[in-house]
Amino acid sequence: MKALKILWQFSRPHTIIGSVCSISALYIIACNGTGLLQHGWLYTTTLIAALACNVFIVGINQIADVEMDKINKPYLPLAARTLSRKNALAIVYASLAMALVFAFMASLFYLGLIVIILLIGIAYSLPPLYLKQHHLPAALAITLVRGLLVNVGIFLHFQKTINGNYNLPGHIWCLAFFIMAFSIAIAWFKDLPDTEGDEKFNVKTLAVLYSKKNALTGGTLLVGAAYVLVLLWSFFYTAKDPWFLIITHGSLFVFFLLNYFSVQLEDKNSVKKFYLRFWVFFFAEYILFAVWVML
Repeated sequence: MKALKILWQFSRPHTIIGSVCSISALYIIACNGTGLLQHGWLYTTTLIAALACNVFIVGINQIADVEMDKINKPYLPLAARTLSRKNALAIVYASLAMALVFAFMASLFYLGLIVIILLIGIAYSLPPLYLKQHHLPAALAITLVRGLLVNVGIFLHFQKTINGNYNLPGHIWCLAFFIMAFSIAIAWFKDLPDTEGDEKFNVKTLAVLYSKKNALTGGTLLVGAAYVLVLLWSFFYTAKDPWFLIITHGSLFVFFLLNYFSVQLEDKNSVKKFYLRFWVFFFAEYILFAVWVML
């Protein structure tokens, strides 16, 4: 049980939950909410590959940044020395193999997509590119993966396998643009409690360069615009149960603003709680679109 707990902490649970939500929602949307068990093998192989890819990416990031994490995130297994570097590498290599094997089993298209995502993850965490060191490339990398490649790429993988075409419905574009805005905010918000270590190791995050307040305000405005986008799209462009999306997104927007006003930037614990709550809105978006399709 202790080993499983360490593995769970190493995998960064909020990212794992996010991947489960995104893959599941995209599968439900591609199936149009019906016959979900008919393509269970496709869903299973796709999900396992995505989760393994997720563990690989967060794993190499922790291996590369272990000294910085001793300042920023001392509770992580490598920084806390509850997990050895040797075992961490074993987990990362096993995850890489699983991601490639299960992606291949799902489809060649998906294998290519997973390879691209893995390469971006490596470029994010490791030299010579080390995209994480500068806030703009870091935000673009996270947005490209979480926003575009996952939502558009994985949906096309499902769409082609299940329905035999590469059609992209309007609600996928709406979802993709929303998550792209969220992903940029994730890139900015995740660094809010980590400025001490980032400054020491010369990682030029938005919070370090332009202050925590500016990073928080910029991300909030961006996500606020994303909520407005979904509300407008729901009102003007969809004939299918628009009020479900309008009421739910309007309510979430209010809670999102309450989360923003609750954060105290001088309190590291308050910032961490704000960031973890922020991920709940990320999960909720996929859940809402999946439920909306099934209505």
